[in-house]
Amino acid sequence: MKVTIVGSGYVGLVTGACLAEQGNNVFCLDLDPKKIEILNSGGVPIYEPGLKEMIDRNRAAGRLQFSTDIAASVAHGDIQFIAVGTPPDEDGSADLQYVVAAARNIGRHMTTPKVIVDKSTVPVGTADKVQAAITEELEKRNLPADLCSVVSNPEFLKEGAAVEDFMRPDRIVIGTENTPAGLRAKEQMRKLYAPFNRHHERTYYMDVKSAELTKYAANAMLATRISFMNELANLADLVGADIEAVRQGIGSDSRIGFGFLYPGTGYGGSCFPKDVSALSKTAKEHGRELKILGAVDAVNEIQKYVLVEKIEKRFGKDLSNMKFALWGLAFKPNTDDMREAPSRVIISELVKRGATIVAHDPVSMPEAKHALELDFQGNPQGLKNVSMVDNPMNALDGADALIIVTEWKAFRSPDFDVVLQKLTRPIIFDGRNLYEPQAMQELGIEYHGIGRHN
Repeated sequence: MKVTIVGSGYVGLVTGACLAEQGNNVFCLDLDPKKIEILNSGGVPIYEPGLKEMIDRNRAAGRLQFSTDIAASVAHGDIQFIAVGTPPDEDGSADLQYVVAAARNIGRHMTTPKVIVDKSTVPVGTADKVQAAITEELEKRNLPADLCSVVSNPEFLKEGAAVEDFMRPDRIVIGTENTPAGLRAKEQMRKLYAPFNRHHERTYYMDVKSAELTKYAANAMLATRISFMNELANLADLVGADIEAVRQGIGSDSRIGFGFLYPGTGYGGSCFPKDVSALSKTAKEHGRELKILGAVDAVNEIQKYVLVEKIEKRFGKDLSNMKFALWGLAFKPNTDDMREAPSRVIISELVKRGATIVAHDPVSMPEAKHALELDFQGNPQGLKNVSMVDNPMNALDGADALIIVTEWKAFRSPDFDVVLQKLTRPIIFDGRNLYEPQAMQELGIEYHGIGRHN
């Protein structure tokens, strides 16, 4: 099948590459010429395990191309995926200007029937706006509105495992309207996703608005589990319980399960913070307050400061002349995404208290440098107190303590003899509970986890 992907960012690239992998002829559009230049020269503008190899393979096979040519992109695909950004607006709602602009471009150039697929994470009612924008453009050219049908097909991709998630999905959600054009679109989507349903049916068909709400509901539920466990972990610290024992005790209940029950320094990235806020905003627009989500967001913001509070409790408020090694900058492992990353809060707060930070991350240091430049715009002196090194052990040289913020596999089993040799004080603040408190105590390491108790 011929498919066009509008937007060659995170979702667009993964969607395009994975659909090409199934034998489809895919045209990826982006209006950023620098991004297209990177892609056409063999690079990939984001880090995602397995993605570059898949892109290279399908481009070499002639199934995947990248361009800034809008007219060519519309002419190419019978199915047009809109996978552009929906950044949060000032009031917390999703900014749909790029989605609507993409829809208008399709409406201006299409001459044959098209299935328009909302792949971007968008609030309930967006499909109506996309349909209205395309219809308006079609009417200007005296073309019938039923040339197109808008489908909601939300993505459920975890950064760091997006290729695997797309190729072996838990579920595929497709929302269509019960109209002749909608039924034709449903059949087109059924054919497109047939290879993913070969062993068993993974597709859930529903109306468009239900599909739109499903995406937000899923992310809101996962964010809620994270904030709930962080609250329990903080309580465990106060009462002397071990949150890891609690996690195993409740996770073994089949009604609860173990997923997303790991306490830490709060969630970040491009999805959970934005989607929780956007869903709350949608509810308010309809006269309803989602009180649980308000608490989820508030707890998450507080949690980003938990390690800072532990460090302050141990060393005092004045951290002048103190040096900290920090392992992990990205908001989660296997990505270079620094959006809403807890490391940004932790570094900023420690620098405010006079500390020096030497950081390491296996992938995200270039992105982190850019993010910290933004964070320290009002305090350029702050950047002088932050440096990055290519080896995690080199970050430990002369440091007063080690801070772990992201749970990269490379940090799970370090040579603790070297760690002890390099640190001036044997202290670890573990924001991801990578290590066992009893084992640390036996090594002579003063260990501060999140809700961990010996």
